[in-house]
Amino acid sequence: MFLKFFKKKNKTAVVKERGRAIAGSLDPAMNYCPSCECEFRAEIFRCPSCDVELVKGSEKIAEQRRVLHENGARTMAIGPLDELVNIKKGGLRDVKELRAVLAKNRIPAVIAADESGCAKRCCGPEMLLQVKKDDLAAANRVLTENFVKTTALDLQDLEHAAAIFDPGAEETVCPACGCRFPPAAGSCPECGLCFE
Repeated sequence: MFLKFFKKKNKTAVVKERGRAIAGSLDPAMNYCPSCECEFRAEIFRCPSCDVELVKGSEKIAEQRRVLHENGARTMAIGPLDELVNIKKGGLRDVKELRAVLAKNRIPAVIAADESGCAKRCCGPEMLLQVKKDDLAAANRVLTENFVKTTALDLQDLEHAAAIFDPGAEETVCPACGCRFPPAAGSCPECGLCFE
């Protein structure tokens, strides 16, 4: 019975017990062994295996953040003290796809339920994609690039987009396809864009 008190907790069990979204995240209320990295309850101050003093979770988190800041590295973990911001809102499938895009670019993100959704429950649930505040600019850049690729906007020829249909001119240029035609036709003979 005495040994059960000192028994270290399995990190997965701690995650489930605390309802954490990310496995292995540090809990500021727990203590950690600097040698074996095991997690202990707050009332335990010494690691029974290594016989060293434990470090508070809040101190360990602060130290990790300091090291990451100095190295300029980005971690894929989102901790309990990270400030999150909403970046996208939508259905679960869409939000999961965007989270996967961010993960490929080493930007961590979580999905949360939007509580301000339809009160009648007639609409599907809306989900929020959240990222760390520090990663907001990088996440916006990645999602913008993904939008341009998936909508094929990067393949569009926008050379004639500023063209103006002038019914009084001898010849006009279609802003959609660049075809030149007489304005009396009323629509582009190439792509069918109507100007009437």
